[in-house]
Amino acid sequence: MIENTDLNTSANNSVNVNEVEISEIDDHSADNDSAIEDFFSPSNGALAAEGFKTGYVAIVGRPNVGKSTLMNHLLGQKLSITSRKPQTTRHRIHGILSNDEMQAVFVDTPGIHRNEVRAINERMNKAAVSALVDVDLVLFVVDSDQWREDDLLVLQKLGDTDLNVVLVINKADTLKDKGSVLPLMETFNDSFDFADIVPVSALKNQNLDRLQEVIASHLPVAAPIYDTEQITDRSERFLASEIIREKIMRSAGDEVPYDLTVQIDGFKDEAAHIDPKTGRPRKACTFIDATIYVERSGQKAIVIGDKGQRIKQVGMDARKDMEQLFDKKIMLTLWVKVKRGWSDDERALTSLGY
Repeated sequence: MIENTDLNTSANNSVNVNEVEISEIDDHSADNDSAIEDFFSPSNGALAAEGFKTGYVAIVGRPNVGKSTLMNHLLGQKLSITSRKPQTTRHRIHGILSNDEMQAVFVDTPGIHRNEVRAINERMNKAAVSALVDVDLVLFVVDSDQWREDDLLVLQKLGDTDLNVVLVINKADTLKDKGSVLPLMETFNDSFDFADIVPVSALKNQNLDRLQEVIASHLPVAAPIYDTEQITDRSERFLASEIIREKIMRSAGDEVPYDLTVQIDGFKDEAAHIDPKTGRPRKACTFIDATIYVERSGQKAIVIGDKGQRIKQVGMDARKDMEQLFDKKIMLTLWVKVKRGWSDDERALTSLGY
């Protein structure tokens, strides 16, 4: 049985629409053909400097050590959702960092953990481990003052590969005695042959420049894979679903059910036009319809909140982030539905993109 509730949240603030003037072109012009070819080249016509480095970098670790926060701050752009709860990331997410020296394609992975209680946990572990295939470098992220059993599990997975692994000791700013990080680094180094060890604070952007230098030193010399202006290979539909899921997890706090997922049902761009009914100009807008699936009616009530206040706030916060990320006006419609047992149903997981 499927229960549903709908809510429409719309944007009141307008977003500037960039007008692009297209000049008249000569179809027979060799220069024009060359310009088109350059435009569709991987680097968008920009020539990589001599010795330019490019490669894939997997970010791995147990749940809740700051992998997504690290990727977001390295990029200077929020792509991967974050919360204080473990196992927030469920999919591999590619973030692309390009500068004058390198292009690093980061693969943010779900946290590797031992408890595969349901099918979704098993798929998350598989997604994390499979990210190690065909990457050039691994960033193994750990807490500065916490070494746990799941850290050892990740290290065992890395021991089965011949990849270069950089140990990233995150949250180094939380150490009361900064000197205590040195014996910690020695302890980690004795347990594995790391290519480098770098203490950082991802949240406070500390020592990330040094980490970028280390990353570049281990990547192969190659031309950029992606356009240097591109920051991810994920679709706007996927990013929209993740933004909505993050807002629910942050809004509901400890009440939030992990048994929820978000599916984008509609994603339609509407160009600026004159409203035929009112004769008034309407700005360009993207209409997004999304369904939030939970497993029980009680979870549905948590997501909706008292008199619908929580889901309204989720809609407003999600729309704001989408407009900033996509740089356009968003009209967002949210539905909440009960889909019993989806997180342990292989067919349901596949249909929902896991």
